[in-house]
Amino acid sequence: MSNGNKVRTILKEHGRLAKDVDSLADDMDLYQAGMTSHASVNVMLALEGEFDIEFPDHMLKRSVFESIASITSAVDELTAAAQ
Repeated sequence: MSNGNKVRTILKEHGRLAKDVDSLADDMDLYQAGMTSHASVNVMLALEGEFDIEFPDHMLKRSVFESIASITSAVDELTAAAQ
């Protein structure tokens, strides 16, 4: 399963979105789709557990978690750095 698909699965489970994750474009604003800041923390923790990564302080901002594409890009960067 690709990182993007794993991100979508985690968003389904933890994002508390008002819209179906499968219907969202990769670049759609997840906050406009109903994700709250509290839900984004749950998503971040689930991502850290799934990918065995830790988001550094400079990545703990809204822009990193505002779309599937931005989350996937951050996960790709962190998993590449861990190898």
